Amino acid sequence: MIRWDADHVSTAETPDLAALAALLADRTRAAICIALLDGGTWSAGELAEYAGVAPSTATEHLNLLVAGGLLTERRQGRRRCVRLAGPDTAETLENLAGLAPYRRVRVRSLAEANHRRALHHARVCYDHIAGALGVAIAEAMAERGLLLREHGPELTVAGAEWLAALGIPEAGQAPAHRAHVRTCRDWTSRRPHLSGAVGAALYRHAVERRWVVRAPGSRILAVTEAGRTAFRSRLGLPAEVLTPAPAVVLPRDRT
Repeated sequence: MIRWDADHVSTAETPDLAALAALLADRTRAAICIALLDGGTWSAGELAEYAGVAPSTATEHLNLLVAGGLLTERRQGRRRCVRLAGPDTAETLENLAGLAPYRRVRVRSLAEANHRRALHHARVCYDHIAGALGVAIAEAMAERGLLLREHGPELTVAGAEWLAALGIPEAGQAPAHRAHVRTCRDWTSRRPHLSGAVGAALYRHAVERRWVVRAPGSRILAVTEAGRTAFRSRLGLPAEVLTPAPAVVLPRDRT
């Protein structure tokens, strides 16, 4: 949009990508955003503890993220709580994570290694399934003609019928505020998983039918026996996709 000011000087609006990049250039702010990909609402104190910073430092970072439009906030008494601004923000963050270079971090225990392994296998990305399981679902749907990818993701007629047979007829119509079918570039495999209204509806269905259960206080999803049966019969997912292998931490070299 072009405007004229009082001195008859024209100005135009243009996306400030550098401003967005600056918000995420700080590792503490990036860590806060990644934590909020669980789709939940966190208090400022919880995020300070998660990021390993002082409450005052967390407050400064949250102020910037809220002002930049990545987070929304509300008050619960004296507590300040924040969450991601919406599903588009979550998908943007996941896509950016999928493009970001990897950096090495130290794994200090077998428990931590298994936690990371489980997170890579299946997790919540705001309101849909991510990780190896999410990627496998998207690829299996495409292979079966339920999803088209040639000109952007699109649910086929067969795909709508497949969802209706599962008991998800509402996914055939997208809410006015939400894209019907989207994909996120999964940061663990660099391949897309299913998002948008259809991805969210499929996740809700999987939770309601207890095909997946969410680990308390975590983004990690575990596939149940009912889920393994359903994903095998409905999409032909192989066993290795449905059960994460345990991680192995090599002993430290003492020589």
